[in-house]
Amino acid sequence: MAEARPWREPPRHSSDRIYADRVPETTTDARRALFSGLVDHAPTFPPAQLPLAEGLTEHRRVRNSDTGWIVNRFVCPASKLPELGDEPLRLSVVLDDGWLPLEDKRIEAVEAAGLDPEVMIDAASEVYCELPLRYDVSFRILQLGELGIRAKVRCGGATTPRVPDLAGFVAACRRLGVPFKATAGLHRPLRDGGEHGFLNLLAAAVFGDEEDALAEEDPAAFEVTAEAFSWRGREAGTDEIARVRRELFVGFGSCSAQEPIDGLQELGMLPD
Repeated sequence: MAEARPWREPPRHSSDRIYADRVPETTTDARRALFSGLVDHAPTFPPAQLPLAEGLTEHRRVRNSDTGWIVNRFVCPASKLPELGDEPLRLSVVLDDGWLPLEDKRIEAVEAAGLDPEVMIDAASEVYCELPLRYDVSFRILQLGELGIRAKVRCGGATTPRVPDLAGFVAACRRLGVPFKATAGLHRPLRDGGEHGFLNLLAAAVFGDEEDALAEEDPAAFEVTAEAFSWRGREAGTDEIARVRRELFVGFGSCSAQEPIDGLQELGMLPD
């Protein structure tokens, strides 16, 4: 592994946010608490793999649409940062070459896999370390929490994790108080054909009973209204949803932001 460059203190720029915060703490609409800023948009990553210019065009389009409030940051490989110019963005940067220009005030989050978590400390206001779902995942989540680093889990791609393994990850993050984000494979709200659904993952985070929530395939089992998020007789109001979104499941990365939005619209779960 190449020698890691020393990290510098990340810039503090809470006063010059380009977009609103991910989960509005004052919202009274459960749908907005559940879905605001849920999707980190990664259009240059597989399977979409758009050229950077096309990815930025798509990001502008979806962010400026009526449902743009569902889209959070633009996910960019560190190696492509110099190509962004002065594009006004909120960035989550995936470390792919071991170098991060921390003077870029647009960087709000850093993500990596296969790095020593200690070299990522203070790399940004939010730091995510991707963990494989192995027998020691709870211990590794505990280590991340002690370092002030968040966890990241891969839900699809080359392999799709088994429901019990993903459920164990969510339960461990809850038990140890470590926020997490997900990536890969979450294009649809509901589990379908062996692929995980992001609404299932939200239910697992909000209600517990993680294995049953992740395995649920019946659309009628879920309901999202202005007042509450419900699953099989369990119900959570706006304040509880917002807390879970801040403290546990903060969002997921997707190469398409439009596909998850379309899925929610088909289910009639978004405000008019």
